Amino acid sequence: MSAILGLVHFNQEPVSPFQSSEFMTRLLPFPADVTQTWHDHNVFLGCHAQWITPESIEERLPYHDEERELVITSDSILDNREELFEKLQIKASDQPLITDSKLILLAYAKWGENSPKHLLGDFAYIIWDIKKKKIFGARDMLGCRTLHYYKDLNRFAFCTLIEPLFSLDYIQREWNKEWLAEFLALSRMYESTDVQSTLYKDIRQIPPAHSMTVTTEGLQLKRYGRLADTEPLRLKDPRDYEEAFRDVFGEAVRARTRTYKNVASHLSGGLDSGSVASFASKHLRTEGKSLYTYSYIPPEDFVDWTPKRSFADERPYIRSTVNHVGNIKDHYLDFKGKSPFSEVDVWLDLLEMPYKYFEATFWTRGCYEHAQADGAGILLTGSRGNYTISWGPALDYYVQLLKKGKWYQLQKEIKHFSEIKGIGRKRILSILLNRAAESFNWKKQSGEELSIISPELAKQTNIYEKISQRNSFALNGPKDSIEARMYQMESLEIPSKNGNLATKLSLAYGVWERDPTCDPRVVRFCLSVPFEEYVQNGVDRALIRRATKGYLPDKVRLNHTSRGIQASDWIHRTAPHWESFLNELNHMVKDPEAAEYISIPFIQTVLSKLDKNPPVEEAFNKEIRFAMRSLIFYRFLKRSSKGGDTYEKDLERAYS
Repeated sequence: MSAILGLVHFNQEPVSPFQSSEFMTRLLPFPADVTQTWHDHNVFLGCHAQWITPESIEERLPYHDEERELVITSDSILDNREELFEKLQIKASDQPLITDSKLILLAYAKWGENSPKHLLGDFAYIIWDIKKKKIFGARDMLGCRTLHYYKDLNRFAFCTLIEPLFSLDYIQREWNKEWLAEFLALSRMYESTDVQSTLYKDIRQIPPAHSMTVTTEGLQLKRYGRLADTEPLRLKDPRDYEEAFRDVFGEAVRARTRTYKNVASHLSGGLDSGSVASFASKHLRTEGKSLYTYSYIPPEDFVDWTPKRSFADERPYIRSTVNHVGNIKDHYLDFKGKSPFSEVDVWLDLLEMPYKYFEATFWTRGCYEHAQADGAGILLTGSRGNYTISWGPALDYYVQLLKKGKWYQLQKEIKHFSEIKGIGRKRILSILLNRAAESFNWKKQSGEELSIISPELAKQTNIYEKISQRNSFALNGPKDSIEARMYQMESLEIPSKNGNLATKLSLAYGVWERDPTCDPRVVRFCLSVPFEEYVQNGVDRALIRRATKGYLPDKVRLNHTSRGIQASDWIHRTAPHWESFLNELNHMVKDPEAAEYISIPFIQTVLSKLDKNPPVEEAFNKEIRFAMRSLIFYRFLKRSSKGGDTYEKDLERAYS
């Protein structure tokens, strides 16, 4: 794991030692095992390396292959090393010494610009082809690692992070107004539908699943793969799907535990993280290691207000998994005194931009801190599992049966579903008829019903029309969970956002987040499995429930009626800061600078509904959540224009 950077002057102007030194200095705040550089007249490459895998220890990066006249700097972990050894005909005696970066370089030497198609894992890398005077780089299929760049007529600069690029005096810190408008206009979690853009006008990024070629003639981006390119899988027996699932998922988990350090994992009371922990623990036992797990729990004084069949405290289910799986060192973390409001400045520094994901920021970062303290190099998660390993929406499957006129199968399924869920058959049928009617009559909405963007800025940038042209789902959303799944797997903006978050956290804490549920092999397998394997005999998410028999306790595996709801306590946690929260919103509505970007009438409407008592049970109220997003953006705006300390002092004076 590394922060990588570099400069290429295509007009042959030398890269000065001062330029390269200043560039590298910007990475010093991040921990590193070693920092190394490579310099040849007009080309400079650097690497601020954190060793994670056994092969990365003492690795030379940037690495210069003098025989092939290639130089690579890389932020990568590959998951198909054995496959690449075979394809590249690397002798067994040499394999333990081959680093992932050298494998990438050898793949490029053999397959050229088609080489990313042969790589599996999390990666972002740049290769300088000395002979061809060409830059070639790529970002992995799921965008798990980031890579930002600047290009003008004669110069190319790149970096894992954004901030170091501003050490170069020709790169301006000018905001990209269209990116800002889209960030504010979109109600969804990601920042922009333009996955090449960033917050800054001069700085771009390589999108997930893309490679990049840079020469004197310019820069070209090329998409090298799609996850949805799959053929339907037809097996004779349902048990064959279960076995195939265990094989492909087990290999994905095994590959992601490759580290000389400890391995940690998020663990909730559900199927996804439980399956990851179970498979990981089983493999680590063969290596003489235990799995460290971190589970979020609400504070002691939180009164669970969540609806019937929901729960905020998942400990009974988590402990059931821990006891059943074994070989786990479990930790239950309530992060006393922490809240999304108290984390804002930390996260603005960490992400280098405003953000929307706030409800769980305190415990997301807290898990990294604990993993670092426990000597972990890998932090496993199952965050994409809802659309892969644990997919299986029963009601949408039944709507399909209804539309196809498969009445006998539908009747049988409804009977079982009614018994399992404790819901009357008439009510289920009514729901299905309504859903079917809605899907037939589904129309695109304007997407502007709830937005924090200033109407003037929306009009000035024509942002809603631009979003609609780029992404039909961005404003309206998919009509059902089937469309939603394909959108999740095919979109680039979602993995790009996730990769930015994971990369910044990993560099800050020296812990690499890895998610087996979105391994391309797992995704393609899950997309190829017939729908009827995911919903059977009234059981939703049926494939994972069947395939994890013995891996997970029945209390978790066969839990059909209740579910954990995380982040239901964010307002409760913010209660000690509630007055400050309201004060800052009141400060915002009076600020002309805020009005250039944020819809002040919207914030005023929200404020009119709030009083000094925090509405704890309104944690999922969209207006309050969007008000918090507005505050985060406003904090970023004022910190950027005035500096953090000055803005904090202004607030203190205004409300003291």
